[in-house]
Amino acid sequence: MIQVILTKPKNIVIKEIEKPRPGPGEVLIKVKRIGICGSDIHAYYGEHPFIGYPIVQGHEFSGKIAELGDGVSNFKIGDKVTVMPQLTCGECYQCLHDDYHICDNLKVIGCQVNGGAQEYISIPAELAIKLPENIDYNLGAMVEPLAVGVHAARKLSKVENRKFLVLGAGPIGNLTSQVLKALGADSIMITDICDFRLNIAQECGADYIVNVKKQDLEMEIKEKFGEAKADSIIECVGSEDTINQAISLARKGSEIIVVGVFRNKPVVNFGLVQDRELKIQGSLMYKKIDYDIAIDFIQSKKVKLEPLITAHFSLKEYAEAYRFIENNKERTMKVLIDV
Repeated sequence: MIQVILTKPKNIVIKEIEKPRPGPGEVLIKVKRIGICGSDIHAYYGEHPFIGYPIVQGHEFSGKIAELGDGVSNFKIGDKVTVMPQLTCGECYQCLHDDYHICDNLKVIGCQVNGGAQEYISIPAELAIKLPENIDYNLGAMVEPLAVGVHAARKLSKVENRKFLVLGAGPIGNLTSQVLKALGADSIMITDICDFRLNIAQECGADYIVNVKKQDLEMEIKEKFGEAKADSIIECVGSEDTINQAISLARKGSEIIVVGVFRNKPVVNFGLVQDRELKIQGSLMYKKIDYDIAIDFIQSKKVKLEPLITAHFSLKEYAEAYRFIENNKERTMKVLIDV
């Protein structure tokens, strides 16, 4: 079978290897779709702080069950699935207190261990999540990033009837905004420096879009939300500028959820955090309940995923997919690999 390996920054090698066999308690998945996300792109350029080389990428993927390992009885051959790519120890404090998503020994499939960028992958059966019939492989590969948005929204003290500022209109910012609306938010303002992304966010239900290169964000917040400003801010970029923007624009006593992955250590104005009694909460990955909610939102059409899909490439065209992203940064949201 074909396996795609990122051997070092900007160097992709395609290998022919033997198809794996599932061990006890495992399932073999025939991979059908893989999503390329921001973390993958950072790794491709050697800019991700937690991903080394060589690595078979792919943590957003869907497929179908090809073989069952001994002891697996809750799946059958041909079942359509997506994957929770978290390998946890089950023994640390976090795992024992149902916070396995921040396991002390967490390894992520496609980041610290080989992922879905291959024709077949064997994983523990408990990480495979069945997909309803009306969710195709394209949407199945997008359950993972949608679950990131669900998890972030569930970190908030309240969502219903509240006003939110989302910084960053990339896939995670877009999906988080959609989740907030699906959970009953009153209104969403989303920002970016790219009109293409902002227009897609508006198509997907954002109430207000702001290009911070062209518009004064503080004025827009006061005009659209009033003097009380946003009830909460969600940072989905991962940059020094945007986290400090969140802190400076937050209403006193309000909360900021940090979803963006930072390439570098930011210098943050904690003087304002203290003086304004701001609550800053990190949000990492997801739990099983977040996948369940994400799948329900897709099935019930409470979210729109198709507008985010920019292009498709084959498994052998993985390098071309990255070149496409590099050459079309202002016109790209989600690129899918068809296996």
